[in-house]
Amino acid sequence: MYDADKQLLYVGKAKQLKNRLSSYFRDSGLSPKTAALVARIADIEVTVTRSETEALLLEQNLIKQSRPPFNILLRDDKSYPYIHFTAHTYPKIGMRRVRHKRGPGRWFGPYPNSGAVRETLSMLYRIFRLRQCDDAVFSHRSRPCLQYQIKRCSAPCVGYITPEHYAQDIEDAALVLSGKSETVSDMMADRMEAASEQLDFEQAALYRDRIIQLRELQVQQDVDTGSGDVDVFAISSQQGAYCISMLQIRQGRLLGSRHFHPDNRLALSEEDTLTAAIAQYYFTAEDQDIPSELLINHSLSEQPLIEQAFHTQFGQTPRIAHNVRSQRARWVELATTNAEQQLQTRLARDNQMQVRFESLKEALSLDSVPERLECFDISHSHGEATVASCVVFDQNGPRKSDYRRFNIEGIEAGDDYGAMQQALERRYSRLQGDDAPMPDILVIDGGKGQLNMARKVLTDLGIVNVILLGVAKGTTRKPGLETLFLETVDNAITLPPHSPGLHLIQHIRDESHRFAITGHRQRRDKARRSSALQDIPGVGPKRRQALLRHFGSLQGVAQASMEALQKVPGINRHLAEDIIAALRPKD
Repeated sequence: MYDADKQLLYVGKAKQLKNRLSSYFRDSGLSPKTAALVARIADIEVTVTRSETEALLLEQNLIKQSRPPFNILLRDDKSYPYIHFTAHTYPKIGMRRVRHKRGPGRWFGPYPNSGAVRETLSMLYRIFRLRQCDDAVFSHRSRPCLQYQIKRCSAPCVGYITPEHYAQDIEDAALVLSGKSETVSDMMADRMEAASEQLDFEQAALYRDRIIQLRELQVQQDVDTGSGDVDVFAISSQQGAYCISMLQIRQGRLLGSRHFHPDNRLALSEEDTLTAAIAQYYFTAEDQDIPSELLINHSLSEQPLIEQAFHTQFGQTPRIAHNVRSQRARWVELATTNAEQQLQTRLARDNQMQVRFESLKEALSLDSVPERLECFDISHSHGEATVASCVVFDQNGPRKSDYRRFNIEGIEAGDDYGAMQQALERRYSRLQGDDAPMPDILVIDGGKGQLNMARKVLTDLGIVNVILLGVAKGTTRKPGLETLFLETVDNAITLPPHSPGLHLIQHIRDESHRFAITGHRQRRDKARRSSALQDIPGVGPKRRQALLRHFGSLQGVAQASMEALQKVPGINRHLAEDIIAALRPKD
């Protein structure tokens, strides 16, 4: 179904097309949301398929490609977190968030959320002491890092472990990720006995500690779950809103959960919503991990169609069950409880956000409730790696898809006014060029100077109808003592600490600060992890390592004379000149 501008509104399937269309085009009995869809329909396009299964798969592909507004949309199309072993003599193990497995190395996953991955990685680092650093850091380390000191890495970067022993640890970790921790425990026991017979008691103690940690892991898994590869879906509805919770269980271990709040514009039933969500979750994703069982808390009339679609698309059909007992019943109950709690929390948050917006309207004496707020903040470390943040709130709360960061360049170090000016100019000149929506209120985290700077930028750009609001912290910087400046520094407003409108301002200000400081730390840490030697032609990983080993630090290399540099193996006079030119400031 298309509107007058040929924009896709809705995709559906039907065995009896006439009956399905007649249900939309009738004189009475339509829900308000369905009536809103029908009012916008200008054209209908029909595609005939050979079977219901083919129609279901085509429907999900079209929804994935066009994301029509009146279809059930999970609105969580982010890439999935995987555990990745790099293709290296000493593989790095870490988290990668991708849409599908790609590139060299070994992949384990996908996992339901990043928290489950981090928990698993922490366990593997603790037991097997596998490296976490990037190849650029690994290639020119001259001494072990802190991870070695706290027994989270075996220091392969400086040769403290042989490639053979490290490869053995990697294989053991891979077996644990595959659910075979019992097998690894048995192998560890054999190695411990062999090391003891050879009087290598230190190595035997290491194997003993690993066995104890693996046994603890096995006990935890057995108590928590049982066995099986299962995905559990549960739906809950309240006040016209839906929440679908999904639990992912692999090899009897609960890896984590995901929660979806579908935008159900046609007010479909719980059964139809859950059917559409399951179809979209599995049939639109690449490299989707298919479990052996699929548990649900609501019976589905289209269950045979979904099972046939699984067989057609993946060549395997998970067992779909609704009435289950024992451990599986507890999983379904847990997923249902999660869905109910998530929905209640979201509804309470939405209601609270509406109250806050209404309170802000009254506090600022506005004619109408604002719909969009934007807030800016600046973060840096003594002028290093300056980053500006822009966060966006609407009446549903943070709108994270509209968040933006700006790497600030070309200003004097520590010039917050210059950084704010650059960020505002880049943000709103782009919005003007793209004809994108402007905020109703622009919140500036700062006092009078920042507010005046923002006013100057908006005036220079010719932007009107945007309300400026400066937020100055109190003398003790305690929350609740802020002073608000509306439009000008002469119009100061002080709200009581319990004001919902003030809580909204504090929320968006704190969020902009969090977003700015996170971006600043990422930029600063990236710059500090890179070596100036990496940018010098002819100085590869081995020569960098030789230089750092010889002089002890990058500063030592920069202070070395021409003759001293040439004493390092592989450094000739021409290369020494290039190093001096790159590392020493020009006069």
